[in-house]
Amino acid sequence: MFKALVLAVSLGFASFASFAGSGAADPELTPKDARAVRAVVEAQLKALANQNSTLAFAYATPEIRHRFRDAGQFFEMVRGSYPMLIRPASVSFMRPEAGHGVVVQAVQFRDRDGHLWRALYELQRQSDRTWRINGCAVAADDESSTT
Repeated sequence: MFKALVLAVSLGFASFASFAGSGAADPELTPKDARAVRAVVEAQLKALANQNSTLAFAYATPEIRHRFRDAGQFFEMVRGSYPMLIRPASVSFMRPEAGHGVVVQAVQFRDRDGHLWRALYELQRQSDRTWRINGCAVAADDESSTT
């Protein structure tokens, strides 16, 4: 199931990325970039756990911020659609991967009820060289996947 999710999300992100004009070349992900990508996701998760909607919203791309208009609407969407991302019992990060014009950071969550979830975050490098989150897809995970 997870491999199907990765493929579907990668194709969806690739389609969106090419539609958004991110360029044809795959981004090169250096070890420094990989740490920065993870740090952005970690920072947004911390902001969500602290119910700091303004800070969580700041880690989104301009496109996402435009789509949700304000931090309150963004936080309500996360709370309604992705409650497992807010104060999970545990979090495990995989290595981020670059391909098809996007960078994807996979994260496994265990919610407070013990259920496993896999989130795939799409990140984009901004003109100021920072990384911002451009989307997230979450699906139930099984314990056969590796972290």
